[in-house]
Amino acid sequence: MAIVEARHPAPPPTDFEVVIGLEIHCQLLTSSKMFCGCSADYAGAPPNTHVCPICLGMPGVLPVINRRAVEFTLMTGLALNCAIPEASKFDRKNYPYPDLMKGYQISQYDLPFTRDGWVDVEVDGQVRRVGMERVHLEEDTARLVHAPDSEGRPCSLLDVNRSGVPLMEIVSKPDLRSPAEARAYLQKLRAILRTLGVSTGNMEEGSFRCDANISLRPRGVEALGTRTEVKNMNSFRSVARALEYEIGRQTALLERGERVVQETRGWVEDRGVTVSQRSKEQAHDYRYFPEPDLPPLFVARARVEELRAALPELPDARSERYGREYGLTPYLAGQLATSRDLAELFEQTVRLYPDPTTVGNWIQTELFRLQKEGGDEAEARALLSAEHLAELLRLLEQGAVSGSAAKQVFEELYRTGRAPTEIVESLGLAQVSDVDALGGAVRDAIEANPRPVADYRAGKTAALGRLVGEVMKATRGRANPATVSELLRQELHAE
Repeated sequence: MAIVEARHPAPPPTDFEVVIGLEIHCQLLTSSKMFCGCSADYAGAPPNTHVCPICLGMPGVLPVINRRAVEFTLMTGLALNCAIPEASKFDRKNYPYPDLMKGYQISQYDLPFTRDGWVDVEVDGQVRRVGMERVHLEEDTARLVHAPDSEGRPCSLLDVNRSGVPLMEIVSKPDLRSPAEARAYLQKLRAILRTLGVSTGNMEEGSFRCDANISLRPRGVEALGTRTEVKNMNSFRSVARALEYEIGRQTALLERGERVVQETRGWVEDRGVTVSQRSKEQAHDYRYFPEPDLPPLFVARARVEELRAALPELPDARSERYGREYGLTPYLAGQLATSRDLAELFEQTVRLYPDPTTVGNWIQTELFRLQKEGGDEAEARALLSAEHLAELLRLLEQGAVSGSAAKQVFEELYRTGRAPTEIVESLGLAQVSDVDALGGAVRDAIEANPRPVADYRAGKTAALGRLVGEVMKATRGRANPATVSELLRQELHAE
């Protein structure tokens, strides 16, 4: 039974140090599943249609290793500064959950593909090096769907489409010391995975999942405290909030002289609390043993070096280069370096419109805003071409569209991929600079807004902005602001 606690505040603990380690599971972008030929692209498919005897766990079937998934795991390990052992193997991880039809998961235990890496994260100007225990490969499980039946009774349904999709697990060492560092680490990992092209890194879709292990210990003590594992977090914000809650909950327990129980807890997003789910398993509980149906794998040094040489420019190197070559601020350079698609859009546009800061700002503000509202990055990159973005920025520079109209055009570019000039014409967004055409709107604004008119004449020049805004509203953003400002001054000084 889940235990529900009252909400706990999470002040920075004064007597305890926070210790956090994260386990990241990310689905790999392979065409087929990990050990069979079923398509790994099951998004939107009817339940149980991307299945075969292997991923259904039927007796007597034999798995076959997905070579591309292994290469993706090795590439990730290299990008995270991991060592690549020559020998590795798969293991059976045994546990009797209903989403694992054969009663065990093919995973890796003592001989993973990569181990002992690191990545640097920066929070508030402070850099922390986070160690990696390992990056290993396993198969995803089926998905349980909890829903009432036709008569309203609770039931659980099983969708096997996800079962067997290649799942890479990245296990950090307990080197993180705050929710902010954990969030920065997650964002850094996602940027690397997207740059490598091995995963979409979308937490909301379940292709990038995080389990957080957190404990507290008295400051100055080396031994780790009792940890809890937190699951069910589907966004960076959820991870930070769940960790903040756990810090408050564990701090309150320890300050009362009570002990923290080692357990798995689930994050309840709408209530902002974690709840107890089950006792935390140890490695021996899974009864790991070598997978008898798969041979050990030996990776030649020459193949490792081929993969290393083929790695793309990684986010840190790209961000540093953007600052050096284009003069971008560290923040803007870092934002643009988060994925290969964004970087390509930026660099291709700069070649056509050589103002890196303007190009970067438009991508960072307008494109990120639209993506946050629910767009898909890969789809947006296909529709928003560098040629069209450069053309839009030229129209804005030439005064053919106003700034507000340009934002409307950008949104249409994002959603439809149509040419900017076509969008401007079809939506009637061409900027109006003609004095005669704007005269009526200027006079109407003066007549309808006596208060800002009086303020301006009394010496409050900032009041002119209110009048400019009224004219822009009346012309649906098409008026040239500079022309409007000049006409307003002429009219106000003439009366």
